[in-house]
Amino acid sequence: MTNTSQSLFDRGMKVLVEGVSSASRGPATFGGAPRYMSHGQGSRLYDVDGREYIDWMMAFGALPLGHAHPAIVETITREAARGTHFATALEVEVEVAELLVGLLPHVDKVRFANTGTEAAMAAFRLCRGHTGRRKIIKFEGHYHGWWDAVLVNTNPYPPTLLGHPNDPIRIPDSSGIPEEAWKDTIVVRWNDFEALERAMKLHGADAACVVTEGVMSNMGVIPPKPGYLMRMQELCHQYGALFYLDETVTGFRLAAGGCAELYGLTPDITTYGKAIGGGLPMAFIGGRADVMAGLEWGKVLHFGTHNAGRLALHVTKTMLETMLADDQAGFRRIKHLGLTMADELRRVAKGSNRHNMVVQGVNSMFQIFFTDQPEITDFRDFCTHVDRVKFRNFVQRLFDKGIYMNPSATLHSLSAIVHTEADIAATARAVAEVLDEMP
Repeated sequence: MTNTSQSLFDRGMKVLVEGVSSASRGPATFGGAPRYMSHGQGSRLYDVDGREYIDWMMAFGALPLGHAHPAIVETITREAARGTHFATALEVEVEVAELLVGLLPHVDKVRFANTGTEAAMAAFRLCRGHTGRRKIIKFEGHYHGWWDAVLVNTNPYPPTLLGHPNDPIRIPDSSGIPEEAWKDTIVVRWNDFEALERAMKLHGADAACVVTEGVMSNMGVIPPKPGYLMRMQELCHQYGALFYLDETVTGFRLAAGGCAELYGLTPDITTYGKAIGGGLPMAFIGGRADVMAGLEWGKVLHFGTHNAGRLALHVTKTMLETMLADDQAGFRRIKHLGLTMADELRRVAKGSNRHNMVVQGVNSMFQIFFTDQPEITDFRDFCTHVDRVKFRNFVQRLFDKGIYMNPSATLHSLSAIVHTEADIAATARAVAEVLDEMP
């Protein structure tokens, strides 16, 4: 721990809950005082004591261009001088929507929001309004924001609390959530074809939607089994439920078209956040024209003073244009870097005879699991076989070697276009050293 970070944490504890503004940044994740950061540049973060880190967290995936990218800095500087936000209709609002609809074949229209949680709340309301149904089918370990109705079974729990995999026990992840809020939420084991078929047979005719992450992204990185998401889409069509693909994490990270492109999907409705804003708050709901029409004239209500913030839209446009330039070179770059980093970590893991460790990844996303299993395929695997305390201790040791990852094993690391092969090599060396030093 750096001296100034500890001092700031002590001060923050007097005026901020947990000394921070999100549990993922504070002692619940770090086990004590977090490292307080001063500034970022390219692939680097610098803390308040001037220590330098190779950043593999990239604001939880919100920075595909890295820190302080010149194009983003130029855009903010230029547009801030013309006004940050008007809460009026905007030319750039139309331009960005046209860009998104042209890029995403499954999206006919969009509605801008501010965060992934807010977009998801509107999407679930829209699904219910469009179908006239009330039930939501979601999966164990999948996070769709901190809205009451879906904040169930998103945290790791002891396996004894989870119930039978054919009938998971619904566990609210917070106090203050009334049972009425999630009584129509059905929880299903993910990556299990039989469990999905059974749930749809029991509840499909009453379901407004089936919602899924394309890659389980809040339990590290857990890819879908081959054909699983396509089967989910088929069952939604069979039972008249909307297929809702939540790309808050994966959108504009795994490919230009996200998981929908990667796995050949055509969701009825989808939400995006994080990377779309290039570092500023931005999210959107997109989908089929007839589904999105539910938002017209307030039939399904969605308001917001800060929706389609002018400055954020200009940054979004700059981020997309930069990533898409030269035949989507930016997306090819982060894919190459992410896959290379994962391969290097696997090489290091193979060379260590002291720790059982596997590395899972999809394109630009990767995560290390300390486990005795050959792979982690679902939420129950994670809860049973992943050593989260060991991972936190591992990451804290990496901090001292100038490598920044989030200490929570439920999250993951990501590449940005500004990472280099030298960053990968330095990270691999640091990981090898930590594995050798760890008891």
